[in-house]
Amino acid sequence: MPPLYWLIKFVLLGPFVHTVYRPWIVGDENIPESGPVIFASNHLSFVDSIFLPLLVDRHIVFLAKSEYFTGTGVKGWFSRFFFSGVGQVPIDRSGGKASEAALDAGLGVLAQGRQLGIYPEGTRSPDGRLYRGRTGIARMLLESGATVLPIAMIDTDKVLPTGTKFPKLRKVGVVIGEPMDFSRFDGMEGDRFVLRSITDEIMHELSKLSGQEYVDVYASSVKNRSAGAARR
Repeated sequence: MPPLYWLIKFVLLGPFVHTVYRPWIVGDENIPESGPVIFASNHLSFVDSIFLPLLVDRHIVFLAKSEYFTGTGVKGWFSRFFFSGVGQVPIDRSGGKASEAALDAGLGVLAQGRQLGIYPEGTRSPDGRLYRGRTGIARMLLESGATVLPIAMIDTDKVLPTGTKFPKLRKVGVVIGEPMDFSRFDGMEGDRFVLRSITDEIMHELSKLSGQEYVDVYASSVKNRSAGAARR
């Protein structure tokens, strides 16, 4: 556990978050005590990557979008401080070779027997619904043999809704589902139909845990259409 991670978790931020937001967690007994683990989570808010690590004993490494390390103002400073301090890995989400680099970075974390946090949707939900997952998570779990845990973040979007700068006082929660078994697909990481099937199964489980309506399109497509309409 990085020293700054320990300091943030137990001294600087953790006690404040637990006192003010009173976060709750269900299913933490499903987390293995050792070995590589993929935390596959829905993504409602920027603060998902703050609450989840603070509520889980083992250190979680997230593949955080590079923008979290380049922001400006108070929020940008806090983002850089937090994500750098807790050992998160910045990734370029532009696609192509950048996607392969992100996959390799994730596999590197898992090869060390560590815990990796992934948002299969690839971006925050634009409206609170759960969107189609990217298949990179399926490749990672098949290539690494890691345990996969579905994670539902509850009401974090009410703490910091998209577009707001300052957090609101809301009680939030984390639901950790039982490990998902995909051993029947061992050695099939090159089959795109298998990767899609695994990813869809994970998203279905996330929908059950979170209670979110599932939409079978990519969240990024919805955001792009909204941005395009706003420019007209």
